[in-house]
Formats: sequence, structure tokens, C-alpha cells
Amino acid sequence: MKDILHIKSVSELAKTSNLKEAQHPLILVIDLSEIEFTEEMIHKKVVSDLYVISLKIKSPKGFSYGRSFIDFQEGSLYGMAPGQSFAYDRISKKGDFNGWAIYFHPNLLFKSNLMEKIHEYAFFEYETDEALHLSMKEKESITSIMKKIKEESELNTDEFSNDIIVSNIELLLNYIKRYYNRQFLTRTSISKDIVTRFESELKKFFKEENLETKGIPNVRYFSDKLHLSSSYLSDLLKKETGKNIQEYIHYQLIEKAKYLLLNSNNSVTEIAYQLGFEYPPYFSRLFKKKLGITPTKFRENLN
Repeated sequence: MKDILHIKSVSELAKTSNLKEAQHPLILVIDLSEIEFTEEMIHKKVVSDLYVISLKIKSPKGFSYGRSFIDFQEGSLYGMAPGQSFAYDRISKKGDFNGWAIYFHPNLLFKSNLMEKIHEYAFFEYETDEALHLSMKEKESITSIMKKIKEESELNTDEFSNDIIVSNIELLLNYIKRYYNRQFLTRTSISKDIVTRFESELKKFFKEENLETKGIPNVRYFSDKLHLSSSYLSDLLKKETGKNIQEYIHYQLIEKAKYLLLNSNNSVTEIAYQLGFEYPPYFSRLFKKKLGITPTKFRENLN
């Protein structure tokens, strides 16, 4: 098992990567060609408290992020949220990597609107094989924003510094969101295949599994089945079908509930337990929310 190296600040990151000390205490923009991985980091699992946005143009073998080894195509962008991990299995020298990365501490967002909605940018939770592949024009667009962030972070801090940096980070995130939307559209055949596989796994679960014993399936169950991150699968389904995973699961639950209400003498409470609900009142609320009528009333009206 690998030792864990916990990076809590941008200054610690600079030190472990043999980089110059960050001029801003909460953000560091890195030219990846300058990065080195020291002996301290080899064979260690590195856990960071920082957000990361990174554009990799070249990356050597032996670098893993989360559960996957990285094999970047040219112009691949990925994000990491605080608490995620990466590992490197050999010492690297300057020039082994090419591209750039922005590391920032959550405290940078303190009191900003972005702090309240950073969770909406789900690509921070994607796996590496779900990276964003950029065209030359897209790469130039986001790199120009990165340069503004870098320039501002290296100036003497004043009362406007954080606001300007955060507004540019939000602009960058919105461009990334736009380009991911384009990627979903341009990979429509792959996306439709994933939707078909998901729907098949969902129907299979409700047909074969004992819900009373297994409980209601969650997003992670299906993302593991399809070998995708939960966030990426949810975003893809929403884009392709207009529904997220939870909505799909609720639809199947209600369909099964309707069948049981009309084809068994079990009480509403018993049916709720059969469907994997720990609390029957929650089942009744969900049923009414979806159909505009309680389970009891539904049964009475159709019997």
C-alpha cells in the first residue's frame, strides 16, 4: 500500500514539485514543462486539498489519477476536486510534461457567488478517460483566460485581486462546460450506446434484484456497471434524454409500484418495503409527487 502525501496548500505543492514559491497564497498557475516529481513523491498516493484545472499536451507514462493511469491525447483537459488523489511511479525531470495547470484553494472562493455553485461544475468529479478533448481554437480560448489568471495572481495583492481572479476562474469553468456540451454532441453515437446500456442495466436490476433486500439502486451502482464516473454518466444522460439517473430510477420505481398496487393485496406500507424504501411515508410522497395522487387513491380509482 502506498504512503499518503497530503498537500494542504499551494505553497506545499510548489515545494514538493520543485517550483518557485507561489506569489498568491491561495492560487498557483503552473507551466507543466517546469514541473519535477521528487523522490519524496515517488510511490506515494498524493491527496490534495486544492481544485485543479489542467491542460495536458504531453504526459509521461507512470502517472495515475484516481483509479486510472493517464494516457492523454493532445489537448486533453481535466479537473480535480479537493480530496481526490494522484500518484506517480518514477522521478520526472523538467520537460517530461507539457501544458499548464491552475491549482487553487477553496478559500479563494470565500464570500464569492462561485463558492455557492462550484458543485455545479461536475467535471471536477470525472475520471481521466472522460477528459475534455479540445480543438486548437478551444485550446487557445481557455489558455488566454489562464494567462489572465496567472498575470493577476502574480501581481501585488490588493482589494480587487481575488474578485478579478475568481471571476476569470468562473469564466474558464463556463467555457469548459460549453466545450463538454459540444463533446457530448459530437460523440452522439457513443453517448447513445451508453444510454442504451444504462437503460438495459436499469431494467435488469428491477427485474432480477430483490429490492426489499438490496434496496433502491444508487447512481454509483450504475456508473460502476458502465465503468464511468457518476458525474459524467449523470451529465451525459441529462444531455441525451433530459433525465438524470435519479429520475430514471424513480420512473422505474413508480412503474413497479403501479403494478404491485393493482396486482397484489399488499398494503401500501408493505409495497413500500418491497420496493426498497426504508420509510414508507417517503414512498407515498414520491408517488404523489410523480403522479399527483397518493398510492391509496391510485389503487381505489383503478380497482
